[in-house]
Amino acid sequence: MIEVDRLTVSVPSRILVDEVSFTLPAARTLALVGASGSGKTTTALALLGEHPAGARVTGRIAVAGHQVTPGRPPAPGTVGFIPQHPSAVLNPVLRIGAVLRQIAARHGTSVPDALRKARLPEERSFLRRFPHQLSGGQQQRLVLAHTLLAGPSVIVADEPTTGQDAITRAEVAAELVSLNVAVVLLSHDLDLVRELADQVVVLKDGRVVESGPAVLDTPRSEYAKALVSARPHVAGTRMQPHPILTIADLGTEVLRGVNLDVARGERLAVVGRSGSGKTTLARCVAGLRAWTSGSVRLDGRPLPPSGRRSRADLARLQYVPQDARASFDPRRAVVEQVARTAVRLRGSTAPAAREDAFATMASLGLSHEIARRLPERLSGGESQRAALARALLAHPDVLICDEITSGLDPVTEAEVLGLLTDLDVTLIVISHDLPMAARLADRIAVVHEGRLIEHGPADQVLRTPSHPVTRELINPTEEFLHSST
Repeated sequence: MIEVDRLTVSVPSRILVDEVSFTLPAARTLALVGASGSGKTTTALALLGEHPAGARVTGRIAVAGHQVTPGRPPAPGTVGFIPQHPSAVLNPVLRIGAVLRQIAARHGTSVPDALRKARLPEERSFLRRFPHQLSGGQQQRLVLAHTLLAGPSVIVADEPTTGQDAITRAEVAAELVSLNVAVVLLSHDLDLVRELADQVVVLKDGRVVESGPAVLDTPRSEYAKALVSARPHVAGTRMQPHPILTIADLGTEVLRGVNLDVARGERLAVVGRSGSGKTTLARCVAGLRAWTSGSVRLDGRPLPPSGRRSRADLARLQYVPQDARASFDPRRAVVEQVARTAVRLRGSTAPAAREDAFATMASLGLSHEIARRLPERLSGGESQRAALARALLAHPDVLICDEITSGLDPVTEAEVLGLLTDLDVTLIVISHDLPMAARLADRIAVVHEGRLIEHGPADQVLRTPSHPVTRELINPTEEFLHSST
C-alpha cells in the first residue's frame, strides 16, 4: 500500500529527513517513533505530497500504486490525515454538523456512522457547536470523523490519542484496529504503539536508526533503548499545609459547583475524560474564562474573572495551554515571544529578557537555532516546551499545565517532568494520563461531567478509587471486558 525509498527532505539550513525507507502492506499499521523534531511529521506529510516551503525532496514515494511527489499528491480520498493539532484544520466559523454533512454528501457516507466510530455524541445540541466549544480530545475525534467520512485506504495519524483520557484512548485504539486500512501512526505513546503497530520505525535527526516488528521489546540501538526505558525523576514534595489557591463553588455552563484547595508547593493532577470540564476549570482559574458563580482566591485574595487581572496576578498564576502552537503569533520568532513575558510581567529589559528566554528554552532542550524559528517550524513537542518556557519566564507561584506532556517523546517527557518537579512552584497538571499523574502528583482530583467526583492523595485515589469513573480511568480495558459480558 505504501512504498518509501530513500526519502530525503532538506531546507537551506538543514536536512529534515535523510534517506528514510519503509514499506507498509494493506490493512497493517506502521509506527514512526522518535523524539520531537526527529522527522516523523515531515515523513508522514510527504505521503500526502506536502513538504515545508522551499524544501528540496528526493527519493520515491508510492501510495496505492500512485507515485507521490510535491506537485502530485495521492488520488483524492486515498489518504486521510489526522493532525496532532486539530484546531489547525477545523473551520472556526462553521458548526460541526454542517461540515460533517458537507463531507458526507461529497463521499456518499453516513454522518451518524462516523460519529459512532469516532466516539462522539449524535445529539443535535452537539452538532450545533463550533469547534472552539469542544475539548482538545473532542476536536481530535471530530477530525477522525471527518477522515472516516472520506473512506480512505490509508490513514496517517499524528498523535491521535494526544489529550485523550484512558477510556477514550482505548476506544480510539480499538477503532483504528477495526478500520481494515493501512495506518501510519506517529506517536510518543509507546503503549499505544505496542498495541497497534505491526512494524516500528525509529527516527533520530531525520534518519532511521532501527526498524522492525519487535523494536520496543528488544531494542538494539542506544537511542531506542533510551526511548523505551525513559522514566521521569520525581523530586520530594515541598508542600506546605496552608492553601495558596482556593476554588469555591465555581460554576459555568460546564462546571457544577467545584470546590478545591491547592496547598503551597503542592503538585495536583486534575484528571477526567475528554470533555469532563478539566480545561474549563483550568482556564477559569487562569483568568482566561469567566465563571457564573463562585470564586477563585490566591493567598486568600479574590481574583477577578477573565480580562481584568493585574500584571502581578498574571505573573503569579501562569497557564500553559494544550494547543501550544495556536498560542503563538505565527509571524514572530518564538524566542521573541517567550522573552516578551519577562518584559511585560517582570519589567525586564529587552536584552536581558532575550537572554533569559534563550537560557530557559535551552534548559528544556530547545537550541538557539530552534528558538529563533517561527512557530510553524516547531514540532508539536517543541511548541509545548516553548510555551512552558514562556510561562516560566514570569516566575510564577502557581503553574497550570494543560496536557503538558501529550506531545512529548518518553525521554523528553522524563526531562520535562523532572524539571517541573524541581521547580519551587505550586503545580496543577491537567491530564488524561493516569500513569504520569501517579509519578508526578501529591494529590489527584477527578472531574466528571463538570463535577469534582473524587479527590485525595495520589496513592489512595489510584489504589482504592471510590467512584466508578475513576476505576474506568485507571483500568479501562477491564471495565470494557466487564461491560461487554
